[in-house]
Amino acid sequence: MAKFLVDECLHTSLVELAHAAGHAADHVTYLALGGAKDWQLMDTILERDYTFVTNNRLDFLALYNRTPVHAGLVIIVPNVTPLRQRELFQAALDHIGKGEILNAVLEVEYHGERIECREYPLPTE
Repeated sequence: MAKFLVDECLHTSLVELAHAAGHAADHVTYLALGGAKDWQLMDTILERDYTFVTNNRLDFLALYNRTPVHAGLVIIVPNVTPLRQRELFQAALDHIGKGEILNAVLEVEYHGERIECREYPLPTE
């Protein structure tokens, strides 16, 4: 079971989806971290062993690439409406199942009408 932290750039309803799938989840705003710098969020993410969910791809890929051990990163690509965010995050939850994505990134995006999940290790060797 994963423990997710959803970024402030994504809708709070993603927390409910994670709970419905049997995972623990928080939203950045629920933890009074709204407006925190990315590196400040990383401190909380690592201290509390969160799998972070964001659409801030470039910044967090760089931060995670410098982190030798982490609970994973889910990237919802691109910035879409809350309804689409929920569809993409549900696909991520289905991909992860009851497991986790230790030291990996899971990118979730639409390709036409189809949702694609792409998982790869990070940091790179």
